[in-house]
Amino acid sequence: MRTDLSPDAMSARDFYRVLTAVVVPRPIAWVSTVSAEGVDNLAPHSFFTVACANPPIVQFTSVGRKDSLRNAEHTGEFVVNLAPERLRREVNATATDFPADISEFDAVGLAREPSAVVAPPRVADSPVALECRLHSTVRLGDSTVVFGRVVHVAVDPTVVVEGHPEISLLRPLSRLGKDEWGALGEVTSLRRIRYADWPGDAPHA
Repeated sequence: MRTDLSPDAMSARDFYRVLTAVVVPRPIAWVSTVSAEGVDNLAPHSFFTVACANPPIVQFTSVGRKDSLRNAEHTGEFVVNLAPERLRREVNATATDFPADISEFDAVGLAREPSAVVAPPRVADSPVALECRLHSTVRLGDSTVVFGRVVHVAVDPTVVVEGHPEISLLRPLSRLGKDEWGALGEVTSLRRIRYADWPGDAPHA
């Protein structure tokens, strides 16, 4: 017997807690932006994924009108920094609701480095940075989905093996439910099966 839940019978906050407990793990976009006043902002967003392969577009969702959204809309640029496990305390600290005139880089004590083609700085200690130009936004209820075209990728050579970023060296953080965070667990390799190679006696969908 399952427990049945309806968003119409629950508060938005309670249903949000259910969604974020079961849509897991969620990768983190550690988004750096610059405000109209020139203040560097840095915040984690756990509603994040690839939106398109060609052209390369990533997306993150701002629940409410956060500084990341306002700054990206104003300047047309942002950087998605990978959030590594070793910086979990700093990633969490940048989620604090600092006033817009305070830079999370400075408040948390994170070093900046200049980006290659956009104005917002990268997190110097992050192993990967996706420099993006704003493609578009979509308003959905209390949230806004932000789409950014990736115009440059900067990868720390210490996390590259045979020309490819290595997951065991990247060690990305993820968000789970409540105040839970995920780290890299067991990693397995499994090739996708082409239909041409599908065994003849196996049931077909």
